[in-house]
Amino acid sequence: MTPLRITEYLATPPLPRLVPEGVFDDFGWCASDTLEWSRPSARPFDLATPLDGSDPARMVFVFHRADHGPEFLPREMAKLHAFGMGLGDDDWALAPYAIDDATDGLWERRMRPREVLWLAADNMNALFWGLHDWSHFHNHGPFEERAWTELQCDQAALFWMWVNRGAIGLDEPAWLRMHADVLQGALARFEAEGKRFNPEYLPRCTADALRDLAPSRQP
Repeated sequence: MTPLRITEYLATPPLPRLVPEGVFDDFGWCASDTLEWSRPSARPFDLATPLDGSDPARMVFVFHRADHGPEFLPREMAKLHAFGMGLGDDDWALAPYAIDDATDGLWERRMRPREVLWLAADNMNALFWGLHDWSHFHNHGPFEERAWTELQCDQAALFWMWVNRGAIGLDEPAWLRMHADVLQGALARFEAEGKRFNPEYLPRCTADALRDLAPSRQP
């Protein structure tokens, strides 16, 4: 019988802090290493879904534990958000509105994210934002500097997509376009919040800078 989902273990090596000191109060409290990612086997991964800032469709963090995950985290049935993977009534997931709850709760209890959650995502937008949130889970901050916080997590998601481009099926030109779009959106957050972006930090966020930080071999 053909499995209903394809599972990859994405390499998520820690990304150095690229933003000013003080944006995070406990940066890298838990060193990221891998993320279990699953997608439906019956259809190809959707590489064409454009990235946007809205809540990503068909993306959810599913609890590993048979007891439906830690009690302190809000939950919803996983099958309401991830389709075609055989998820049933006993599969529960972090409620999509509860990313901040998980960021704070996992940090407070020193619970390693990969031991609690795996990611279901069947399209590029969903995978990007799942990786973005994965960075939040490993780097705690008060979220008082939103634009800087999100810039760090954007860069982590881009970095991990580059590292895992073979597993994802992402070619270099597509990644470069994604990097340009994401960086433009990140800089727009500063303008929207009336905050000044210090251009001294821009060289840390270029495509070349991220690729130079990647391991020499893809997983």
